[in-house]
Parts: sequence; C-alpha cells; structure tokens
Amino acid sequence: MPKIAIVDTIHQDGIDLLKNNSKFECEIIKDLSKKNLISKLPDFDGITLRRGKIDSEILEKCKKLKVISRHGVGYDNVDINFMKKNNISLLVTGTTASTSPAEHIMFMILNISKGIGLYDQAVRDGKFESMMRMNYETFELFNKKILIIGFGRIGKKLIKKCLGFEMEVCVYDPFVDKKIIESLGGKKIHNLDEGLKEIDILSLSVPLNKDTNNMINLEKMKMMKKTSIIINISRGGVVNEQDLNKALNDEIIYGAGLDVFEKEPPSPDNPLLRNKKVLLSPHAATFTKECASSMAIQTAQNIIDFFEKKLNELMIVKL
Repeated sequence: MPKIAIVDTIHQDGIDLLKNNSKFECEIIKDLSKKNLISKLPDFDGITLRRGKIDSEILEKCKKLKVISRHGVGYDNVDINFMKKNNISLLVTGTTASTSPAEHIMFMILNISKGIGLYDQAVRDGKFESMMRMNYETFELFNKKILIIGFGRIGKKLIKKCLGFEMEVCVYDPFVDKKIIESLGGKKIHNLDEGLKEIDILSLSVPLNKDTNNMINLEKMKMMKKTSIIINISRGGVVNEQDLNKALNDEIIYGAGLDVFEKEPPSPDNPLLRNKKVLLSPHAATFTKECASSMAIQTAQNIIDFFEKKLNELMIVKL
C-alpha cells in the first residue's frame, strides 16, 4: 500500500480524497523544517507539496519516493535535476490554479488604477472633501495597453478579462504561436524591449528559472512609460526588488502590485513594505475557497492516478 506524505496543510477536500481511499495510507506533515523532512519523508512513496522546500539533501534520503504532486503549477521549491536523475515524477495541478490568479491580477490593476486603497482610507480618516479636490492621478483601463509576459493557463484567462475592459492586449511568450495569441484577441510581441516601451501595464505570469531571474530590472523599467505599472504574481525573483523600489521612488514608473517576493515572507527591512506606491499581498493569488478546494482535490487525485497508472499526461512536468 503506497504511503503518502501531505507536506503542509491543504484544503480538507483534498485530504479527505486521500484519507478515504483504502488503497493509500497518508500522514500530514506540518513541520516544514529540513531536519524534520529528512527525518520523516524517507518512509513515503509519494508526496503532496504546497509550501516547503524539497532539495537534493532531503531527496537523497527518500529511497522509496516515486512521485511529488505539487499543489500549484510552480516547482522552484523542488530539486528537479535530482528528480530527473533518479526517475522521480513531478506532477502539477493544471488548470485549477488559473482563474483565481487571473482575477487577482485584475484586482491589483483596478486597485492601483482607481486608487481604491487611498480613497477608502481617506473617507475613514475624515478627508472626504479634500480628496474631491485632489489632482486626478487615477486612470481608466479603456484603451490602455497591457503586456502579458507568459501566456500559459493564467495568461489565457487574463486576456479575456482585459478585453472585457476594452484594453489592448500584447503578449510576450517565445513558446506560444502567434496564431494562438491572435485567436484569443492578443498581439504577439517578438522583442520584449520594444514591447516595454509602448505599454501601460506589465503583468508577469512566468516560472522562475535562469531565463526569467531578474527579467525585469532597472534597465527594463527605464524603457517603460513613467505612467506605467508592473504586476507580478509569478515568482519574486522575476522582478528585481531593489530596482523596483528605486524605480517607484524616482518616478521611473507609476506603481506596482506584488503578490510574490524574492524571500517569503519578506524581511521586515525590505523597503517595499514601506513604499506607498506598491500594493502588496502575501502570495495569495490562489487564496479563494474555490481555488483552494480544486487545487487540493487535483493534487490528491494526481497522486491516486499516478499509482493507479491512469494519470493525465498534461499533469506531468517534463523534466
């Protein structure tokens, strides 16, 4: 009987799916320290993984391990090189983690463009009339141009929402055919630098790897309009945080929305925590009840399907 470790808590719907299956034995592991994972994980045949880092030092102790099922689509918290060399499969949750992130991007765009947080606080602070006399810095999304970097599951959901606001959508993704982008109402951008010069909003939905690390740095930000905003819900290292803070303070760009950070949780001395020009959220783009349930169910179902040899190939990461 396969023994499954549920590393970090997931929605109860996913836990129940595994616990109520008589073909599997499972245990929830809440202590994510390396010492505890090295101690506990060698006993298991499969792992579901939300937070926590599974590196080679841990994996080399897991002689029985056959599969890791990620609660999400990113996998920078596992050592994929070790997994590939040792024939350990890596699974992701496919389309279950796309709707909520796309909505979160729109939430950030709307919040920044309409000054929602500013207005709300002003009313609460008794500054109602003074805000009515303010210089108008908020802006419409109508006819604004957004550049979506990364046209996977999230990007394809996001484009529909942007078009609903009558925005012009450009897409930069070297791996997606121009015809696919155009069929969904977008325009393919072949040169990132040229694309950055003409857009009002930049949204990032890419994995963190050697090609995307520090993809958006000060040099890139200086190419953008001073009125532009950056939204990053992908991985913290994609946008250089020091450069972003400088770009905001020096009015190189107008604003930003971050759901992810280079270090999570961010250090208390991270200057972005005190920068009023950036909207922050705690890696919460998937924090909806619908997404939490569906991701947990898919994470558990992937493990079940793997051992029952009926896994959908779209859920398998090609290492």
